[in-house]
Amino acid sequence: MTGPMTGTLLEVSGLEAWYGRIQALFGLDFTVADGGVTTLLGANGAGKTTTLRALCGMIRSAGTARLGGTDLTGRATEDIVRLGVAHVPQGRGTFTAMTVEENLQLGAMTRRDMRAIAEDIERAYAYFPRLAERRRQQAGTLSGGEQQMLAISRAMMLKPRLMLLDEPSFGLAPLIVEELFSILSRLKAEENLSMLIVEQNAALALEIADEAYLIETGRMVMSGPARDIGQDENVRRAYLGY
Repeated sequence: MTGPMTGTLLEVSGLEAWYGRIQALFGLDFTVADGGVTTLLGANGAGKTTTLRALCGMIRSAGTARLGGTDLTGRATEDIVRLGVAHVPQGRGTFTAMTVEENLQLGAMTRRDMRAIAEDIERAYAYFPRLAERRRQQAGTLSGGEQQMLAISRAMMLKPRLMLLDEPSFGLAPLIVEELFSILSRLKAEENLSMLIVEQNAALALEIADEAYLIETGRMVMSGPARDIGQDENVRRAYLGY
């Protein structure tokens, strides 16, 4: 599973976050390797989505998050995007009244080179052939799985260094989820795309990930190579169901 690692892309230390006056994260430390996949596991409400939102500058947070040495802390969300962080939120976030292709063009909004953008749209279609068939269709008419594929493709259009995926399997049929994760594996291998994945389907997440971290009520309770975490008896009982 693990490819050659060329060091750390994202380094997070002492991450704390608040919703109003309520503290939601308590000093999280974790990393994402360059070209690697890290997964955050935990029950609903453990703080996984909050972690992604804190990294994107969407909520009040403290601590440090460095992307390739550049500190993201305290920056505006647009700046964080510009530095190469693409966030695929839960619930897809596509523009439903626009066509598939318009959504992809919008994903490249920060870029100027029209030819490169056109090439990247074709590249996205190569990974997601279902979208190619529906390129002129309104995004709102796509199935849930296709909308998720579109959201990932749109994030790819930013040419991100790091993709944050919040529950990519949420609400999707098992076969679609398998297909989606096999494409994410290809993106990791072929595009050297680094990913931080929050996922309820722990078994699938551990299969694609290099590193895994377990969060309980905003605190990190376990971390290590995904293979080892997947073999831990408590993790198996609580999250893998065997």
